Amino acid sequence: MDHGTPFAYLYDGSYAGFLTCIYESYVRKELPVSFSTPEDPRISLYPERAVETEEAHAGRVYRSLSQRISLDAQRMVTRGFLTCMPEKEERIYAFVRLGYRIGPAVVRDLTDPRVAPLVTALTHLKGEAHQLQGFLRFSEQGGVLTAEIEPKNRVLPLLRPHFCARYSGERFVIYDRTHREALFYQPGRWAIVPLEAFCAGVPGETELDYRRLWRRFYDTVSIEGRYHPKCRMTHMPKRYWNTMTEFQTEPGLGER
Repeated sequence: MDHGTPFAYLYDGSYAGFLTCIYESYVRKELPVSFSTPEDPRISLYPERAVETEEAHAGRVYRSLSQRISLDAQRMVTRGFLTCMPEKEERIYAFVRLGYRIGPAVVRDLTDPRVAPLVTALTHLKGEAHQLQGFLRFSEQGGVLTAEIEPKNRVLPLLRPHFCARYSGERFVIYDRTHREALFYQPGRWAIVPLEAFCAGVPGETELDYRRLWRRFYDTVSIEGRYHPKCRMTHMPKRYWNTMTEFQTEPGLGER
């Protein structure tokens, strides 16, 4: 494919929609210089093209990532779409074009400016998901475990295997406030769905007792002479505190 005619692409913001954009760019011999979504509109001096999501076209591109490049590249593109990387679509598109040209070697070319930002973003995504496995806090309400998080990346697909295996016999909901989506699980079934708002309701007295015990434990094990807030924030980043029960007082209040 040559450089093609530059266009500003508009799509629905879904992964299938983005893969459809890649398909359209090759079929039409166009070069997308920007990607806009309803949630992230951009002003462009280039002609615009609205791309409708086509599952069949998206599937062809998805399969081509492993067939023409490698399984690792396919995984990098899929997870890269979950990251908070600036100009995410443009960077992933550049990576895909390079991969189509040089094949499997693309995932090892860490000095290339079309590869390095994606690798960095994936490291950040994986690290945030790993931290949330320890910092996520469930509350029990009416027989259902509920938790809320405020991640920078869309980590629910990475958290799903861990928590579905760990709480395989429970029913739970993990709500991502940042991206307005939720992971719902009941034994044998799960789904990640868009959700504009989530109201967990008022915790019962038993739940409040557990929260008080947890805060009491947290305060008791601390050693006054070794109080080191900077060290604490290094091991437990402050941006997670707002959704952690040990840093809250009674329901509805923020940090302690």
